[in-house]
Amino acid sequence: MLSIIKSLTKRQKRVIMLTLDSCLILLAAIIALAVRGLPEPFLDAFFSYALTLPLTLIVGIIVSIRLGVCTTQLNAYETAAVGSTAILGTILAAVSLLGATLLGLDFPLGVHVMFGAIFFSLVVLSRVILLHIVLQIYRTGDARCRVLIYGAGTTGTQLVSALRGHETIEPIAFVDDNIALQGLNVSKLPVYSPRGIAELAVEKQIDRVLLAVPSLSTPKQAQIARRLEKLGLEVQTLPSFAQLIGEEALVDKLSPVSPSRFLNRDEVTPLINEGGESYAGKVVFVSGAGGSIGSELCRQVLLCRPTKLVLFELSELALYNADMEIRQLAEGSDIEIVSVLGTVTDTRQLRKVLSQHGVNVVLHAAAYKHVPLVEANPLSGLVNNVLGTHALAEQAARAGVERFILVSTDKAVRPTNIMGGSKRLAELVIQDMARKYGGPGGVIFSMVRFGNVLGSSGSVVPLFQEQVSRGGPLTVTDRGVARYFMTVEEAVRLVLQAGSLAQGGEVFVLDMGKPVPILKLARQVIETAGYTVRDEDNPDGDIEIEITGLRPGEKMTEELTLSGLLINTAHPKIYSARENGLHELEIASALRDLREALVANDEALARQVVYRWVEGFAPPEALRKSS
Repeated sequence: MLSIIKSLTKRQKRVIMLTLDSCLILLAAIIALAVRGLPEPFLDAFFSYALTLPLTLIVGIIVSIRLGVCTTQLNAYETAAVGSTAILGTILAAVSLLGATLLGLDFPLGVHVMFGAIFFSLVVLSRVILLHIVLQIYRTGDARCRVLIYGAGTTGTQLVSALRGHETIEPIAFVDDNIALQGLNVSKLPVYSPRGIAELAVEKQIDRVLLAVPSLSTPKQAQIARRLEKLGLEVQTLPSFAQLIGEEALVDKLSPVSPSRFLNRDEVTPLINEGGESYAGKVVFVSGAGGSIGSELCRQVLLCRPTKLVLFELSELALYNADMEIRQLAEGSDIEIVSVLGTVTDTRQLRKVLSQHGVNVVLHAAAYKHVPLVEANPLSGLVNNVLGTHALAEQAARAGVERFILVSTDKAVRPTNIMGGSKRLAELVIQDMARKYGGPGGVIFSMVRFGNVLGSSGSVVPLFQEQVSRGGPLTVTDRGVARYFMTVEEAVRLVLQAGSLAQGGEVFVLDMGKPVPILKLARQVIETAGYTVRDEDNPDGDIEIEITGLRPGEKMTEELTLSGLLINTAHPKIYSARENGLHELEIASALRDLREALVANDEALARQVVYRWVEGFAPPEALRKSS
């Protein structure tokens, strides 16, 4: 039966409804004549009246088509269609009166009025009956989606009305946080408390929950959705009807927030053309060119007008994206763009690339930088960050490059994690290279050390923003944790300007102001997104901040130098720190031990290298014992 109904065309459906309405005209006439109780016998009266029926039927079909009574869908047969049916009934009553008058039939006016009223009632009743029959056929023929509606307010009740005649969706009940509504019937559906959703879903065989609470903030809706999804329920969110008709934004149209908004200080502005001469007309090699720092290095180096820019990257996807962007930026210039897929631990490939392209300047930004990941994979982190730096620096020196700038981090100062320890060892390698290959006419090796970069991959602000989009909570490891912050543009500007100032062996740091408390930063991200923080002082806030505890290897605060002594440079915001390094034999010993650990796949031995050679290294175990 269901297949027959679905196979009917619109024309066939209209013929069926016109046939039905024609039969109802005949039935309405019979009932009107029988109920009215005319003096003559019923059959005599009917046969006399039957002479008017052809005209009534013809007019009824024409008017029904023009008014759309016969073409209105059953599940859409509401106020407007009922009004059209009333007009049709009135017209048929008038036609009945006109026909009887023309034929000289002496029927009372009430017969014709009753005929129109009965026809109207029969049509409306037939549509209701047909709708229930068709819905029952659909229910038995196809699986129905049983939905629970979260929110018994205006949006929820309008949703129920819209779903009443749906063939495959059946509203079962409401749940609502409003205690006053719980236990009542709204739109003929019971209202339950959200606390019993798990049992209700099993009892009522709920397939899906529709969130009809557009007045709640997005984070609160996301929190409800996550709670329901944990119960194994499919959840969909319904926008408000004001949003659907365009009175309100259907989606948030928030402009991206500039990372400098969270600096809590003025952004360092560049001095015009400063440092550009060190890269103009040169062949510049950028390792880690697909990363946050590396790709920005490529963008800003382009402004310095090099002759060639070599993008060196381990990740194919990252290199593809960087290549597409940089080539577009370089379009129209005579700057040659070369993209190389490779790793800084491959000495043979490095030797070939550096010599083949005649590289003058190396900007080394390739590194594993995520503290928890490197802590869990110490061998990979140390091999890439330390041995990779040594391989690239050694090959750069042999190729006769002019400058080599290492991108480092404040986590290298008295580190408590393997990532920081690996970056400090990389700095020690570059300091050793500066002694071996520096001097007049030699390679200028230097390094640039800075704090967290806002907006870079894996940094805290994008994490917070993603957590806000999911409704929170925002996770902060400790209330006292603070970090130095800078924008990626500042970081790269520093690298390039410091690289032009370098004489060899320096550690350059930026005046980054005071460390920013991460808890304060979390509050800023929430408030910038237009929400409020939920805490003891504001229990009705939108998003909660959760304290999770320090991760392995994480420090409360970072430092910029080992000695605390900063030396002014020609740039007012760039300082230089002279720090003691290791002797050549000590560096050789550290690198040999790392290679042995790699060959033996011995993580403990690799960690011992960091513990032994990195000044001020305090592993997490030592910190816990001292606290």
